[in-house]
Amino acid sequence: MLFDLRGRGRRRTVRAIYLGLALLMGIGLIGFGIGGGFNGGGLLTAASNNEGANSASFASQIKKYRKLTQQQPSNVAAWEGLTKAILHEAGGSAYVSETGVVTSKGRELLKQAGQAWASYLALNPSKPNTELAQLMVTHVFNEQGLNEPAQAVPALQMVLATRPKSAALWAALAEYGYKARNFRIGDLAAEKAIALAPATQRTRLKTELAEVRKSPNGGGKVYTTTTNGKTYTGTLNAKKELQGTEVQKTTPAPAGQPPATTKK
Repeated sequence: MLFDLRGRGRRRTVRAIYLGLALLMGIGLIGFGIGGGFNGGGLLTAASNNEGANSASFASQIKKYRKLTQQQPSNVAAWEGLTKAILHEAGGSAYVSETGVVTSKGRELLKQAGQAWASYLALNPSKPNTELAQLMVTHVFNEQGLNEPAQAVPALQMVLATRPKSAALWAALAEYGYKARNFRIGDLAAEKAIALAPATQRTRLKTELAEVRKSPNGGGKVYTTTTNGKTYTGTLNAKKELQGTEVQKTTPAPAGQPPATTKK
C-alpha cells in the first residue's frame, strides 16, 4: 500500500462499501486506483510495483515535463504529464514509510502535484483527465495526503460528469463536501448516493453520511479501541488520532459494595 488507511476511527462503512478504500478515504483510499473503477491496479499501483528500478525514470520524467512546462506554459499535455510523473515518484520508498505513512518529503511532492494539477486545470482542457482527477482525490487531497477536502470536491465533480450513476462517487462527494463545510453540495450528493445505492445498503449509508455531516472531522463521536490487551476510549483530533484514556477494568465486589477498580 502506498498510503495508510488504518487510522483509528475511520468511517469504515462508507469508505469500504462506497469509496472502495481498503481510508480513505482509506486511503485508499489503497484507494480508488485507476482504470477499473475504484479498485484494482492503476497508475500509482504500477509505480509502487516498480519503485526502485524505475525511480530514476520518474525523476527524469519530472525533469523533462518541468522543463517543458517552463518552455511552453500553455501546453496542457505537459502539465498533465508533470502531474502524473510527480505522483509516480511520490509512490517510492523515499516518500512513503514502510507502514504506509507519507513522509515529509512525500508531502512536499504531493504539494508539487497539487500545484501542477492546478496549472493543468487553469488551462481549461477540453477533455480533462478524469482518471487523474480521481487519483488526485485519493492520493493527494485525502486525509492521508494533504487533507484538502475543498480541492477534492471539484475533482470528484469532474469524475462524476463521466460516471453519474456511481453511488460510490456520490457518497465520496458527500463526505468531502461535508468536510469542506459545503453542506449544500454534501446534502445533494448524499441524497443522490442513497438513491443510487442498493436497497439493502441505503439505511446504513444514510446513517453513515448523517454522522459525517454532524461531525465532519470526527471530533464529536466517541471511539473505542483495544491495543496490546488494553482498551481505550475517546474522540479523534484533527489528525484522526484517538485522544482518550484507558478503560480501567473492574472486579466483582461483594453484594452491597461498589465494584473495585483494578489499579495499574
